[in-house]
This record gives sequence, structure tokens and C-alpha cells, in this order.
Amino acid sequence: MEHIVIIGNGVSGITAARHIRKLSDKRITIVSGETDYFFSRTALMYVYMGHMKFEHTQPYENWFWKKNRIELKKGFVSKVNHSDNELVFENGETLLYDKLILAVGSKPNKFGWPGQDLNGVMGMYHKQDLENLEKYAPNNKSCKRAVIVGGGLIGIELAEMLHSRDIPVTFLVRESSFWNGVLPPGESAMINREILDSHIDLRLGTNLKEIVSDERGNVKAVVIQETGEVIDCNVVGLTAGVSPNIDFLKDSGIELGRGIKVNRFLETNIPNIYAIGDCAEQHEAIGSRRPIEAVWYTGRMMGETLAQTICGNRIEYKPGHWFNSAKFIDIEYQTYGWVWAKPKEGTSQFYWEHESGKRCIHLNYDTDTRKFLGINTFGIRMRHEIFDQWLTEEQNVEHVLAHLKDANFDPEFYKHYEQEIVSKFNQENGTTIKVKAKSWKRIFSKA
Repeated sequence: MEHIVIIGNGVSGITAARHIRKLSDKRITIVSGETDYFFSRTALMYVYMGHMKFEHTQPYENWFWKKNRIELKKGFVSKVNHSDNELVFENGETLLYDKLILAVGSKPNKFGWPGQDLNGVMGMYHKQDLENLEKYAPNNKSCKRAVIVGGGLIGIELAEMLHSRDIPVTFLVRESSFWNGVLPPGESAMINREILDSHIDLRLGTNLKEIVSDERGNVKAVVIQETGEVIDCNVVGLTAGVSPNIDFLKDSGIELGRGIKVNRFLETNIPNIYAIGDCAEQHEAIGSRRPIEAVWYTGRMMGETLAQTICGNRIEYKPGHWFNSAKFIDIEYQTYGWVWAKPKEGTSQFYWEHESGKRCIHLNYDTDTRKFLGINTFGIRMRHEIFDQWLTEEQNVEHVLAHLKDANFDPEFYKHYEQEIVSKFNQENGTTIKVKAKSWKRIFSKA
């Protein structure tokens, strides 16, 4: 019986395992050193905030794996011997495979800061990070202040987590405005305000110089690069991005770049070895998409796609139109298609912001053809299926604005802003677009 071994029990590896089982009777083994069972990584913050227990983050009961004949092995792999189809574990054990799927995920970036390995320094990516946060920041008596280094989605989540326990937070962001490598100026400024309104000490254009230790090897303070200021603290969160967890593969013969190099079929340069999730790096660009995407849904899609190939139906990975969603404290964010931080030549933008400073939309479209290219939406929920359809159909920006009510997914009785948005667009562009009534037929046909 062919033996499929998957290293990594995140969404990519688990999705691959589930779909391989649906399609075949192959022997499947999942290897992970992090936890016994799969859990939802994005839910870790809600455990710390008291909204759920860790066991609630596990989508499947513990009996699920045995029932579906998926073997689980806990341990860290130190070496891949592809010539022998063998894995070597840190404790010296070995495991043979016929096909190997690398779904090893990412690790928090560290840039050689003095003190970066002290007690109380952590990322916010693994279950062990959650355990360390509980140990070093259980409350505001044990943790007088926390310092977060690096802006982005993980950084703002960690800030919100600590803030939920009334722990003062200083947020060091090297950019001049929050996440401005991804967000255009209007959206970035909105999130700056949201952070400050939440009484978080946001320091823009600020870099970490070093982390200072006390006599027991615990975090005592940080030093600011630009000014030499010393900020006393008990916890330091390193959230300056993540990178593929590939150090153990450097002498494996598997081609590496920033991640594990794969083709469109998620195959590496070694036969019968594949890579999926945020450790996989595409050889060739897929449209405007990045070679490595640390996003939950793309990991799931890769797992589903590769399962088909493993089971004899070799198909290409096609992620479709880019989309993502997140939450910046109390402001929900969604993006569909492309709205770049800096406009590209040949494109036009339209930005509307509500007077509250808590809601906005940002449309991007082709200047000549008027083709809709993408939208950012903050504080207004929008339907993924509708925007995916409009992008596929290459609708123009006028069509999108006229039918904006179809895309609105806010709960009943929420205030709607389509008329205000379209009126501003008409005023700025000399158009006469009229807002169409919501088409329930269109909405339910896409449900």
C-alpha cells in the first residue's frame, strides 16, 4: 500500500490528508511536533482573550483520525533523505515514505537583535507562543508592559490580545504608517487612528535596537534604535513577518529559495516530494499573486489540489482571484482583486471614507477600459462571491458601483452607504451612475 507522509498538521497538510482519504485507501501519516491534533491557528487569539478554550479550536474530535485511518506521529523531523525515501527525526527515529508532502508552514522572523531569545520574547504563530504568553503575560500585575515589534496582521492581533487583559502595549512599527506596504494612505491612516483610539502606544518610524535582560534571563526592557530610549517591559512580541520553516531542508537536495520551490502542480525538483501552504514558493508567477502566500485559504486550496494529483488526477494549482480578510481591532477588512499601496500606471482610484473615520471603500480600475480591478472595504462587509463574479466577468467600475447593494453583507438593520458612495463618485468623475435595488436572485444564485 502506498504510504503518503505529510509533515505539518496545519490547514494545508490536514486538507491534503482528508481529501486523499476521500479519494483513496492509501496509508496516510501526518507528522507534527507542535500539537497532537490539528487546530485552527487563527483562533489562538480568542483563547487568550477568553472567548473559547483551546479544545474549541480543534475542528475534529480526537476519534476522527483513527476512524478515517489517518496516522498521527508527534515529533520533529531533522533530515529528509530523498534517495532512501526516509525521514530522520531529532530523536534518531526514522520513517519511510513513498510520497512526501511538505506542509511545514512558517516561523516568525528574527533579525539578530541582541536579546531576541530571552524568556518572555515570543511570536504569535504556534501553540507554544500562546503558552508562553499565558506564562509571561497572564495579567497586568505580572506584566507591567508589553512591546510589540513589527506592524502587520499578527502584530495588531497580539496588541488586541494584550489590551483585552488591560496590559499596556507599546507598538513599534518601522514604517511611517501602519502596514503601508500593503494599504494605501487612506486605509493605513484609518488603522493608525484605530490603534491610538484603543490606547495603544503606537510608535511609527521606530526600530528595535536590543532587548535587555534581567539577572534571570527574562525580558527587562527594550532599547529604541533611533533615540536610545529605554522602555521597561516584561514581554516582547516579535511580529515582523514570517518566513518559510525550511532550515532542516538545506542539505536535502530539495530546491529552495525563500521557500520550497514548486511548479504549478506543487511538485518540487525531487520526484514524489511536494510542498503546499506558506512554505511553498511558486517557480513562476501566477498573475499578480506573490510567489509565497501565507494565507489560510490558499493553503486549503493547495491541499485539495495536491490530493487530486497524489491520487492520479494531476491538476494544476489555480488560486483564482486574490482576496483576504482580517480585523483591525474593531474594524473589519476585506479585499478582493488588487488595490495596491501605490497606484500603478494606467489605473485610477476612488476613495470614500465615512465621516466617522471607521468605514471606507477604495476602488481600483483601469483608466482606459474602466475595467474593475479590485476593492478594499473597511467597516462594511461585502460578499466574496459577488466580487469574484465581477472580476471574472471583467465588469467595469460603473457596473460595480450601480450594483453595490448586491455585494453588501452587513446584518439586517445596519445603515447602508451605497448612495453616499456613488454620489461622491459621480461628483468627482462627472458620471450619472444610479444605485440599483438589491437583486436577491443574483445573491442567492451565488450562495
